[in-house]
Amino acid sequence: MPKVFITGLGFITSIGNDAPAVGESLRTLRHGIVRYPPFDRPEVPVKVAAPVREFQADAADPEDWTLPARYRVRREVLRSMGPGSLYAHCAMQQAVADAGLTEADISDDGTGLYAASAGSPGILTRHVNRMHEQGVMRCPPLGIVASIAGTVQFNLVAHFKIKGASTGFSSACASSSHAAGFAYDEIALGRQRRMLVVGAEDGNVETILPFAGMRALSLNPDPDTASRPFDTARDGFVGTGGATVLVLESEDEVRRRGVTPYCEVLGWGQASDGHNVAISHPDGAGLAAAMRRALAATGRTTADLDYINAHATSTPIGDISECKALHAVLGAEAARVAVSSTKALTGHGLSLAGAMETGFCALALRDGFIPGSAHIRNLDPAAAGLNIPRETRPATLRVVLNNSSGFGGANVCLVLRRA
Repeated sequence: MPKVFITGLGFITSIGNDAPAVGESLRTLRHGIVRYPPFDRPEVPVKVAAPVREFQADAADPEDWTLPARYRVRREVLRSMGPGSLYAHCAMQQAVADAGLTEADISDDGTGLYAASAGSPGILTRHVNRMHEQGVMRCPPLGIVASIAGTVQFNLVAHFKIKGASTGFSSACASSSHAAGFAYDEIALGRQRRMLVVGAEDGNVETILPFAGMRALSLNPDPDTASRPFDTARDGFVGTGGATVLVLESEDEVRRRGVTPYCEVLGWGQASDGHNVAISHPDGAGLAAAMRRALAATGRTTADLDYINAHATSTPIGDISECKALHAVLGAEAARVAVSSTKALTGHGLSLAGAMETGFCALALRDGFIPGSAHIRNLDPAAAGLNIPRETRPATLRVVLNNSSGFGGANVCLVLRRA
C-alpha cells in the first residue's frame, strides 16, 4: 500500500496563526486562554475562553468582519461563511503554500477534501429567529450553507475548486481525527493522490457556552490555571475555535514534487465505548481498543511509541478514563512513553481538536521536541506511573500517537512516524 505523508500545515489557533508561531508556543508553553469579554456578565458563570487572535468575526454581517492583511477573501465569498469557515479558508491558504501546491494541484481529480465542524450555531440562531419574526422569505439565501454542519466543506470545495472526494464528518470531538483517518485510507487504497483534512470551529459564545449546561466547562476564572489536564483541581474544559488544515499526500506525489514532508502517517484505529451518550467509559475501554487497533494496523507495538498526545480535556471524568486506557495499553511501557495534553495551552477545540493536535504532533516529529503538559500542580493519582512531562523538552521522536474521543464514545487514534 502507498505510504502517506503530511506535507503541509495551516493553523489559525489560540496559540498562533501559523506553524512557526504554534511551534514557539508549544516549546515555551505559552497558552492562549484569556478572560473572555462576551462572558463578562453576572449570569454567566464561565469567564475564560481561548479565542483566535487577529480576527474579528462576531458581527452579524460578514462584510463587517476583519482579518489579517495577509489574507484576501472576496465579499461574495464571505456571504456563505461562518467564522469557522473563514478560519478554515485562511488556514487552507497557509497549508497550500506550505506544501508548495499549485492551483492545478488543488483543482485536480486526484485531490480531495475531508472536513469536520459543528457548523455555526450563532448564525443559524439568527436566521431561524429572523424567519419566525420577519417571515420565511426574509431569510438570507445563503443562510443555510453558512451555518449548518457541512458549511466548511461546502465553502472550501467550491472556492478552491476541489474535484476529488469530499465530505464532512460529525463525531463531535473525534470528528477531524475521523476525517484524517479516512483521508489516509483514500490515499493508501489508491483512490486519491492527495487529501486536504480540515478541522474548524467558530469558538464563540454560541459554540462554547452551551457546554456549561452539561457542567463540562471550567468555572475557574484564572486563565493561567483554568485548563489543567491531569491535575487534581481540574474542573472542566476551556473552549476554543479556529482551524487547522493538513495536507496528506502519497509517496509518489512527494517524490514527484520533490518536497520534504513533516512526517509519515502510518495508519489509524477506531473503536466505540458502547456506554453513554456523553460520558467516556469509566475504564477507557473504547479508547484502549482504538489504541490497540491503531498499533495493530500499523504493525507497531508500545515499545515503538515515544510520545502520545492525549485527548485529555481537563474534565474530571474524561481525564481519569483516558489515564486508565493508557495504563491498560502501555503496561510496562507506561513509565517510558511520554504523554501530554496540549489542551492545557489551546483549550478544547471540539471537532477541530484532532486535526489541530495531529498538526502539533507533525511539528514535534519534524522539529524534535515533546510538548509539555502545562499547569499541573498536583498530579491526579489516576495518572501516577505515567510519564507526563511538565515542560517541553528536546527529543528525537520516532513514532507518536494522537488520541481523540467524542460524544457517544467515539474514539480515534492516529499513528505518525518521523519521515
